[in-house]
Amino acid sequence: MTINQSGWRPTMGNSGDEVAEVEGATFTGNRALMLEEPLIFERGSVDVTGVDIEDAPKVASRLGGLERNRDIGLPGLSEPETVRHYTRLSRQNYAIDLGLFPLGSCTMKHNPRLNERVARMPGFADVHPLQPVDTVQGAFAVVDELADWLLKLTNMTSIAMSPKAGAHGELCGVLCIKSALEKRGDTERKIVLVPESAHGTNPATAAFAGFKVENIPATPEGRVDLEALKARLGPDVAGVMITNPNTCGLFERDMKAISDAVHDAGGYVYCDGANFNAIVGRVRPGDLGIDAMHINLHKTFSTPHGGGGPGSGPVVLSEALAPFAPLPFVTRQADGSLHLVEEETVGEDHPDSFGRMTAFHGQMGMFTRALTYILSHGADGLRQVAEDSVLNANYILRSLEDVLEAPFGPSGPCMHEAIFSDAGLAEGFSTLDIAKALIDEGFHPMTMYFPLVVHGAMLIEPTETESKGSLDQFIGALRSVAGRAKAGDETLKSAPHFAPRRRLDETQAARKPMLVWKDPVQAEAAE
Repeated sequence: MTINQSGWRPTMGNSGDEVAEVEGATFTGNRALMLEEPLIFERGSVDVTGVDIEDAPKVASRLGGLERNRDIGLPGLSEPETVRHYTRLSRQNYAIDLGLFPLGSCTMKHNPRLNERVARMPGFADVHPLQPVDTVQGAFAVVDELADWLLKLTNMTSIAMSPKAGAHGELCGVLCIKSALEKRGDTERKIVLVPESAHGTNPATAAFAGFKVENIPATPEGRVDLEALKARLGPDVAGVMITNPNTCGLFERDMKAISDAVHDAGGYVYCDGANFNAIVGRVRPGDLGIDAMHINLHKTFSTPHGGGGPGSGPVVLSEALAPFAPLPFVTRQADGSLHLVEEETVGEDHPDSFGRMTAFHGQMGMFTRALTYILSHGADGLRQVAEDSVLNANYILRSLEDVLEAPFGPSGPCMHEAIFSDAGLAEGFSTLDIAKALIDEGFHPMTMYFPLVVHGAMLIEPTETESKGSLDQFIGALRSVAGRAKAGDETLKSAPHFAPRRRLDETQAARKPMLVWKDPVQAEAAE
């Protein structure tokens, strides 16, 4: 695709016929319904307001000299202007409700509307964490039933429901390990082993908890090198943090042997449960010797994901770590009522708890959605979730391995995600070009350059919620883009061509980010 001297650029219409388009020919900058939208500060002036408000009466200040001494600096817009601004911005966002979201390692799957309906019931939506315990027995019952399901699905002994996200759950599990080591006076264990195929938050969490991190290499198959792990175990190793299935999309076949070796050496096993979606109902981590594992409710159990919203990462614990679980937790009284144990002081029933991680018990809205999802699927349905997610990922893998390098394809089926590399593309073309061209095809790009063990990695996780039709469309688009990259199509290097913004200078944006809007007139005057 090239721009000729007349300024016309050929594009392909929905019918496949070639249509003509004038580059930048409209006065507004709009391209039909792809509306050009400036910043809200550029739309409105900071010296006006979109609402008529009477001047406030003069009263004595009660702020002790801390009152505002200058204008607030917000743009003044009318209500329709404001609504249109944010509606137009929303149309520039890609979302799971628009199409397949192929981000590997993130499990961006459909959020069933039944979950949302139940979460919006007044008894759940209006519950408050400071209500008297006797008025929230129903909410506690939801938490207790969800916890029971998670324990049965993992075959673990105890659970902490309060962690707010995956990394928060990791910290919870690592702090339980640290407390267990301190309890037995084994304070010289300062090393946490992290395989190359683990999630990036694993080493960060271990370091945050005060441990030193050492990497364990992967085999050519993309799995943990068991012999290298055994060789490093010793009296200074607190444990291992392992992701299973791992970030190469592969199940760790030696997981039980890994756990046994770590336990024999006096350490503990933390499993990153972010990829539990691939094995839920099929494999119980407790059977593999896991001591602690977080479960991302937004990944496996379909609660909303992304956008900085409410996460939830319950942590299941083995019998060895159960005494060290954090506060608060729900217990069932002799009369059948549910009670929330939340005192910071150490009591007789939880003398070894490492303390509190968060102000309240967890994310009620996420608990409600997750339990709704579980009950609507049942045990057999959850098993099918895992089977279909693996089936879809392998369909992606085998449908693309002839046009994209699949480094672990020859070693057998993948689990929930398929991984490709940029090997085999024409010289000068890379994963970034593939990803940017996918935007023109109407898809959010896959996860790029992760995991680091694969050069130019492209990590794709279709999840179980995609139909064969949607997979075929994505496969067709990626095959087309990969074919162009292998043929050396130079137009790929300037993609995307049809997005609201063209390819950005990401290096410049990272080195010199513009984090605060400045009026260009005032900025020019200041210079």
